[in-house]
Amino acid sequence: MELRVLKYFLTVAREENITKAAQILHITQPTLSRQLIQLEEELGVKLLKRSGHHVYLTDDGLLLKRRAQEITELAEKTVDDFLHRDSEIAGEIAIGSGEYKASRVLTDLMAEFQKEYPLVRYRVFSSDSDNIKEQIERGLLDMGLLMEPVDISKYDFVRIPEEEVWGVLVREDMELAKKEYVVPEDLVDLPLIMTRREMMQNELVHWFGEYAEQLEIMGGGNLLYNMAAMVRSGIGIVITPMLECSYEGLRFVPLRPGIRSGIVLVWKKAQMYSAAARKFIEFIRKKDF
Repeated sequence: MELRVLKYFLTVAREENITKAAQILHITQPTLSRQLIQLEEELGVKLLKRSGHHVYLTDDGLLLKRRAQEITELAEKTVDDFLHRDSEIAGEIAIGSGEYKASRVLTDLMAEFQKEYPLVRYRVFSSDSDNIKEQIERGLLDMGLLMEPVDISKYDFVRIPEEEVWGVLVREDMELAKKEYVVPEDLVDLPLIMTRREMMQNELVHWFGEYAEQLEIMGGGNLLYNMAAMVRSGIGIVITPMLECSYEGLRFVPLRPGIRSGIVLVWKKAQMYSAAARKFIEFIRKKDF
């Protein structure tokens, strides 16, 4: 399976039209069609289905699309790392982060580092800690900002001096919005929207104590903006860390007893990094947190 052919396949998947994809790739349509047929024969599956002038991905095609995107992204990152290895510090540092107040500490570090190394670029991937760890393991991210509790036994890390305070995001017209804080019994029989992370769910179940079995979980997610929209629409109440942002018509109310989560910036032990990533790690290690 050639990287070139995977890029051909991704172009077809994006354009949903072989003729248009061939024009973009500057190859003939018969050549592109032949390459796709050979790819299907190599994998032993049907990747595309045709309908008129359009092509659509089969289930196997969707799977290959995800894998091909990861493979081509990793290949491009590898080439970029080698191109800048022995020259002036440049290239891209790929960092994963959840939605945290502590993210401002990371961005301040990035801004300070960029003053010394202005040719360095950053790519930030937003998700939850579990997904970020998976991307680090696949080599797609150099490092990640993770919320505790989290298993970091495989990583080197620095602890960020900022704790995340948990509470609920509710509509201003609800009785809960008038409270100074909420206690477990306040949330019994109310529709809740929670984090998808199992380790954090366990922390919240422990906080609810005897009321845990009476919870009504309506949904979950990993990006607060979308969950806030669910709250605004009346779907439920989000249990979330407090961020330095506001949502019209919504109010954040802290939990009592309080829950605070630590944040760590991690990277893999004994890993070969690009010159830019190595310099950034050295820069972080020297900081007095």
